[in-house]
Amino acid sequence: MQDNLSSKSPTGQTAHNSGFFRFGRALRNSWSKKGTKDSEAKFAIDVGMVEFQGLLKVKVIKGTDLAVRDVRSSDPYVVVAIGHQTMKTRVIRSNLNPIWNEELMFSVPSSLPPLKVHVFDKDLLSADDSMGEAEVDLQPLVSSARVHEGRNEKCLLQIGKCIPTNDNALLEDSLIFLKEDGHVMQSVSLRLQNAESGLLDLDLEWVPLNQ
Repeated sequence: MQDNLSSKSPTGQTAHNSGFFRFGRALRNSWSKKGTKDSEAKFAIDVGMVEFQGLLKVKVIKGTDLAVRDVRSSDPYVVVAIGHQTMKTRVIRSNLNPIWNEELMFSVPSSLPPLKVHVFDKDLLSADDSMGEAEVDLQPLVSSARVHEGRNEKCLLQIGKCIPTNDNALLEDSLIFLKEDGHVMQSVSLRLQNAESGLLDLDLEWVPLNQ
């Protein structure tokens, strides 16, 4: 799979060397044993990476008012990337307001690169067309998780907030919560860049490696 999200047609699968394949499998087994609600969550493990901060579960929820790239509609899918790790959702045919509700799991390197999302229109006879892109700064989520690491609450507790600025793609305030299980999550609504229209909703959940 290609690292560069400016590519129009990201294809293929993330490569693994044998050592990191084993490590990735161990992470998957550990996640499953912790009682994840979605045992079929997909994983991407970075190639050649030796230091991880934790795991990030990205739930791609839905798109709204996406750009038209065919005659009257589009066949959208979303490419999600952190560093060299790249994954994508399924294609939803002829829909400008698709609902994916797909979970993708990433290992997060110490360098903490931004989360990148890029929406494409699937074409059968030509290169896939861009429908917009955006980035999410993961630093507020990770910093909040570190401050509250090991803390548990009896109910969902708001512990942070990111606000829309000219330097980000946020549509509205992005709230950060501490869950009952000690995980930290952030709800994100993005205005897609380099497109005439389009919104994308995500849920991010930070999972420390020691959990």
